[in-house]
Amino acid sequence: MSGPAKRTVLTGLRWTSLRLRLVVVFGLVALTAAVSASGIAYWLNREAVLTRTQDSALGDFRRQMQNRAAALPTPPTRDDLQNAATQMASSSPGYHVLLVDEHEGKPIVGYSDLDSFTRQDVPASLQKQVGKKQPMTSGNTFEYHLFWQRTSIGGRPYLVAGTKIIGGGPTGYMLKSLDQERQDLNSLAWSLGIATALALVGSALLAQGAATTVLRPVQRLGDAARKLGEGKLDTRLMVSGTDELADLSRTFNRTASALEKKVADMSAREESSRRFVADMSHELRTPLTAITAVAEVLEDEADSLDPMIAPAVHLVVSETRRLNDLVENLMEVTRFDAGTARLVLDTVDVADQVTACIDVRAWLDAVDLDAERGMMVRLDPRRLDVILANLIGNALKHGGSPVRVAVRIVGEELVIEVRDHGPGIPEDVLPHVFDRFYKASASRPRSEGSGLGLSIAMENAHIHGGDITAANSPDGDGAVFVLRLPRDAEGLTSEAGEHGTEDRNEEGGAT
Repeated sequence: MSGPAKRTVLTGLRWTSLRLRLVVVFGLVALTAAVSASGIAYWLNREAVLTRTQDSALGDFRRQMQNRAAALPTPPTRDDLQNAATQMASSSPGYHVLLVDEHEGKPIVGYSDLDSFTRQDVPASLQKQVGKKQPMTSGNTFEYHLFWQRTSIGGRPYLVAGTKIIGGGPTGYMLKSLDQERQDLNSLAWSLGIATALALVGSALLAQGAATTVLRPVQRLGDAARKLGEGKLDTRLMVSGTDELADLSRTFNRTASALEKKVADMSAREESSRRFVADMSHELRTPLTAITAVAEVLEDEADSLDPMIAPAVHLVVSETRRLNDLVENLMEVTRFDAGTARLVLDTVDVADQVTACIDVRAWLDAVDLDAERGMMVRLDPRRLDVILANLIGNALKHGGSPVRVAVRIVGEELVIEVRDHGPGIPEDVLPHVFDRFYKASASRPRSEGSGLGLSIAMENAHIHGGDITAANSPDGDGAVFVLRLPRDAEGLTSEAGEHGTEDRNEEGGAT
């Protein structure tokens, strides 16, 4: 699986993704609506079914009590009650009947079906309410009323009702099974549940479609923004429609166009500035060569000149050399900026290279070298010399001797540590020590350098695939610069060579 495709899959699976949140929100809304609608529909249908069944059974039971039970002789015999209960049940819409009367203080009971309905099946509270005589008022003209109750017998739902004949007569009870209604309601509940599930699935599909419609332009916008961040400033989006996403795409295109123009202008100005510095440096070399030759002659004759003129001659010679170093450093910087610097590798003994660097500049008395011979590395000797000259020269100039240079091999890295014993580097200066033309000042003497030395050293370290770090010594005595380079920079030569060739100059010095 390719990288971009993998990112897309991971984005779709993340719990915090907008797509998943849209699907969840749509699902919750649909689930809430479906459950609410299903619940209301179930409740309304349940009440309608039960009420219809209940009203039908109670109405028929009331008529049967009025027509049959009220017509029984007083007092009725058990057979009379039995026959009346059987007739009432046989003509009823599926319920059982129980008739109860008293003769000489003894209860007489008639059953339509002794196995299905007995007096024990009638709740005591219902029996008490049915046998209770109601007070006669203007709003109530009957002593006894019909009462009903829903109950469960053997795990099955039933409707139990009872009433008493007014003016003396038996008490009747009926038992109506609600099992068929329960099955119908269960079927309805299953249907509503399936409908809810289908609504949930439909909402998820709808949310997915909506999320795709919304997120596809957003994803294209994100891809375009990534390309723009990678430097592909000609990236543009196809715009269609008039909605907010189309407006966003147009805004992105306008922004990208403005950014491309701005970067092009800045690149042109930077290239022009770099070309100017390079041309100026090259143009200065010819007159500087002549001036340097004259300055050297004047320096040789300084002792025979008028004492009033000799200081001026020494000043001219010093400033000429400084100007010459500045021009060489500017040319080196322009090579790095133009990308024409490359490595010329050779296998060398690091200890010999460091010793040669120190010796040619007459620093042997001021530098304490800790390096074992035999540490062979493959790098560009001239650039290593430039790095060491700048680091050691900077330590001698600003930190003071003794300067200690320690060389060691750590794994596949060459590590060179340059430590001085000066006042150290102020904390606010540390982040800027490798900046071009940056000169720190208050705690260090005024520098006569160009301010390019350490930045050139860092560029030479980077072209090797290494780095330089600056810090203060943990014991508070001086600054420590640590150079880290790969032991073999062979892999970098092809990459560096793609940038072109460089002019080889005389060996660099401390700046």
